[in-house]
Amino acid sequence: MDTRWNSLIARDSNAAGAFYYSVKTTGVYCKPSCAARLPRPENVQFHATCAAAEAAGFRPCKRCRPNESTTAHVATIERICRAIAETEEMPRLEELAKEAGMSMYHFHRTFKKQTGLTPRGFVLAQRKRRMRAALESQNTITDAVYEAGYNSNGRFYADSNGMLGMTPSKFRAGGADTSIRFAVGECSLGSILVARSDKGVCAILLGDDPDALARALQDQFPRAALSGGDPAFEQLVAQVVGLVDAPGVGLSLPLDIRGTAFQQRVWEALGKIPAGSTASYSDVARLIGSPASVRAVARACATNLLAIAIPCHRVVRNDGALSGYRWGVERKRILLEREARA
Repeated sequence: MDTRWNSLIARDSNAAGAFYYSVKTTGVYCKPSCAARLPRPENVQFHATCAAAEAAGFRPCKRCRPNESTTAHVATIERICRAIAETEEMPRLEELAKEAGMSMYHFHRTFKKQTGLTPRGFVLAQRKRRMRAALESQNTITDAVYEAGYNSNGRFYADSNGMLGMTPSKFRAGGADTSIRFAVGECSLGSILVARSDKGVCAILLGDDPDALARALQDQFPRAALSGGDPAFEQLVAQVVGLVDAPGVGLSLPLDIRGTAFQQRVWEALGKIPAGSTASYSDVARLIGSPASVRAVARACATNLLAIAIPCHRVVRNDGALSGYRWGVERKRILLEREARA
């Protein structure tokens, strides 16, 4: 059996452009990922290019539009991105799809494939970027409101807590008056630092030097009010230490996860990898619907501040080798072995 038939059965989007298939009984040719009903094998022919399929007398499928230029799609999505990056109101999906000349489903899928984000996620990410830049560059918060593209203070303040994790005034002060309690202890993997804000656990750091962990926390929250933990906080640290010994159990505590929209999508995907299993960076990129973003996935794993709670230790190279763990490859190996034994 031709190996291309397996790609056809799997509706493999990664095979796009590698080949096309035609169906004798319908007279059309399609992409391997076409959602049309699967044809009988004896009615299928494979072609290297659209031109080859058309030279054989087949016409393009109206459903998957195999002859549409991928370059044209890229240009269209770039144009849409430039348009929505400056808008305050959330554009309606129907309007964006109409502007792109696509169906809503096709536009949503194409946009996510090109950018790694949904249209809504892209708008929110742009707002967050503009908000942070405006607060850092403008003399007053009022100036920042309009510099960020908002027409009213109310909308700006309503969005700021969710996007920044703090009020605009606290952000301008570098997190000043944000209270973070922390404690440094020892666990079976060495030193461990656990920090918690009012929202939840915001850092779990592993290492060999307790002082270096404390400095790393201060670098992440340069003007926050850092304080040592009380006896009640020590109980939280004990729960996290227990997670080190049994990483497959998971942490039943609220987390204060801070990152870009893309990073948060990656971290959410990591939580879906079952304990005792691993996935490659390519697997995670496909899981979030952005197969071309392998390097960006690796960077998101490397910037994770919540060791074990966000299980980036379950991500390995395509060949299964261990590499790229922020807290050291040996710790990664130990964590995976503990999960495998559980």
